[in-house]
Amino acid sequence: MTTHTTWRVTAAQDGTRPSAATKPVRWAADAVSALREGARVRLDYSAQSLWRVDRIVEEIRREGAPYAAVETVLRGLGAYAGEVIVRQTGAEWWASGGEHWIRTPDGRLWDPVDEARRCFAGDGSLRLLCRDATASVQRA
Repeated sequence: MTTHTTWRVTAAQDGTRPSAATKPVRWAADAVSALREGARVRLDYSAQSLWRVDRIVEEIRREGAPYAAVETVLRGLGAYAGEVIVRQTGAEWWASGGEHWIRTPDGRLWDPVDEARRCFAGDGSLRLLCRDATASVQRA
């Protein structure tokens, strides 16, 4: 029998991020840094910046890059979208079995890393994921 443990990732009382959020936060920061240095693209963790991120993923897909070659980039861009949602809604990172999700205050789970993979496949949008996640919180 396989047991999966789920960790709830919240901000500690002293204002630091817990260790379970470390990976997606680092992936997002790495993506921001790589795009700033390599492509001269600046991302500011705003919902509007996700338009640019969707276009970047579309460009990578159009270039025909194999998934294995861009997997790390996609993970970083998905984590970036997750951080946008966290910052806009007060959502929390959750982790289980090596996977990372966002849980918005209304209790819904979102998978921005998988959404980045879907974008690469031509069937997703990080901008729309953020729109839906933030709208669900505003309705709650």
